[in-house]
Amino acid sequence: MSWLLLQSRTLLLHRKTLWLMMIIYIPGTAYGYYWYKNQLIRTWDDHPMWHIPFVPDSPTASLFFALAVLWLWLQPAHSESAVAGTVRGIVEALGVVTSVKYGIWATVIIFWGQAQGDILVWEHWMLVIGHSAMAVTALLYARFFTFGWVSLIVAAGWTFLNDTIDYTFDVYPSLPWQLDDDLLAVGWFTFLLTAFSVSAAALARFATNEKKLD
Repeated sequence: MSWLLLQSRTLLLHRKTLWLMMIIYIPGTAYGYYWYKNQLIRTWDDHPMWHIPFVPDSPTASLFFALAVLWLWLQPAHSESAVAGTVRGIVEALGVVTSVKYGIWATVIIFWGQAQGDILVWEHWMLVIGHSAMAVTALLYARFFTFGWVSLIVAAGWTFLNDTIDYTFDVYPSLPWQLDDDLLAVGWFTFLLTAFSVSAAALARFATNEKKLD
């Protein structure tokens, strides 16, 4: 199957493909929140309550993206009110930006830890496959979404804010212990990755020539 076929509107928006997306994303998102259970409990016990939304980064990214795809499926025509259209655009932009960002982030962190002595087990490979697919899928679907530059700026602002909260108040995702002495580098990598993810989302949304992909 060629890469061009994988980008085909006919394939990506086919009913069976969208059903498969929901079958994967809904339980995957639920499991992602469960994965963060212990960190959420620690944050609840030791931090202000307003830190809670900034903890489960990857499952929140997949939640936004699943909502965006579901919205695309159920209401492909742009017939919403102005308010609904604004909310839709922000959800879509957040779904793409954060899926690219945390999809890449988790994969890099896993291999960064391995390079310093962490032993990879099957859960690591599951996370690598799942998060890599999350980033690629978000870029493939971005051209079908409705978000514009304002929504993208909102998504960028939220994601940079999340980074700031994570590394200012120590609510960043759990790292391999081998990276404990590299926290400053991890923080800078995270901020730079957000900038890259916003740029990638913009290119995927606005620079794709659909005529070549339909």
